[in-house]
Amino acid sequence: MYGSGRHEDGGAPRVVVGVSGSLGSLAALHRGVAEARERGAELLPVLAWEPPGGEHGYRRSPCPPLLAAVREAAEQRLRDALDAAFGGADPGVPLRPVVIRGETGPALVHVADRPGDLLVLGRGGGVLHRRLRRSVPGYCARRAGCPVLTVPVPELLAELHELEAMNRRARLHLPAGPGPRLLPAKG
Repeated sequence: MYGSGRHEDGGAPRVVVGVSGSLGSLAALHRGVAEARERGAELLPVLAWEPPGGEHGYRRSPCPPLLAAVREAAEQRLRDALDAAFGGADPGVPLRPVVIRGETGPALVHVADRPGDLLVLGRGGGVLHRRLRRSVPGYCARRAGCPVLTVPVPELLAELHELEAMNRRARLHLPAGPGPRLLPAKG
């Protein structure tokens, strides 16, 4: 399968990578390149975008110039993420960037629609981010018709999240004003 350059579905092998610009998605891009190189596959970095207020809000108040500006911003965000990941260098695999309108999880599952595809996703964001937004890796793992590879958060980012959490906990236990003064013990 890896050496043939073609999959049983007749298409060239593809590695689809979800990109947001986060450090987790940049790590996923690097892993995606390694997987594409190993499989002789094309790399599809995918950035999904939605109109401000979501699709429902846009249908209620359409504004084509705003929609065009948001789409252009998404295209620029993908170019910036690719520059950040590869520093302007050729990643050494066929590359076809995709910017798609839609909610992230469903959009990624839509693009990675061949059984021979590999969908690569980063795990990023802090606990609050994961609580506020649906888990894209979880959604994709449940719905994708191809294998899904979740790349762990880079070690440095994990340490940064840990330090931020420690800092928040420490701030919660400190008094609002100047702290208590310790007096020397007598005797």
